[in-house]
Amino acid sequence: MAVFLSTYIIPIAVGAVAVVLLLGLINMMRGGSGSTSQKLMRWRVGLQFVAIVIVMTTIWLMGR
Repeated sequence: MAVFLSTYIIPIAVGAVAVVLLLGLINMMRGGSGSTSQKLMRWRVGLQFVAIVIVMTTIWLMGR
């Protein structure tokens, strides 16, 4: 299970965070709406939380 998480799920979670971060930066550079920036920031924070939980779970499973 830990190998599956570290091989597939962690890169997907980190990639999702990176995509949302880039979308937020693009929106900010183009002078997009503030509500879109807020929505993307909330998504990024949520995805970062999920990514951290997945990483910590993987570390815990590898130590067992």
